Amino acid sequence: MSLEFNHAIIYVADVRKSLDFYQKALGFRLIETYDQYARLRSPKGRTTIALHKARKDDPPSRGRHVVLYFEVKDLRRVCDRLARRGVKFDQMPEAMPWGWTHAYLRDPDGHELSLYWAGKKRFGRTA
Repeated sequence: MSLEFNHAIIYVADVRKSLDFYQKALGFRLIETYDQYARLRSPKGRTTIALHKARKDDPPSRGRHVVLYFEVKDLRRVCDRLARRGVKFDQMPEAMPWGWTHAYLRDPDGHELSLYWAGKKRFGRTA
């Protein structure tokens, strides 16, 4: 079996506000949009995300249940550029004990995002 993860839906309070963040701050490219839905492609690769208007009786989780990870080769440069554009970080790039470097921030609905670089450790390789 050949499975490859390629898509995630993020439930948001305001599709336009979230679309603005994912496009302008993170560089996602718009594929299509409807009244309460937008689908975007990652700046590099084939992965897509959808922003879907959350139901009034089931608001976004305020980041308690979803963490999205985006691998970025030039992590420090990208984070510095985002910070200069006004993106607020919970943590700027920091080396972790497991060998990856992580930066943490939140989207407009409070979903936690990690921009990271794993390098050779991406699939457990150490050499």
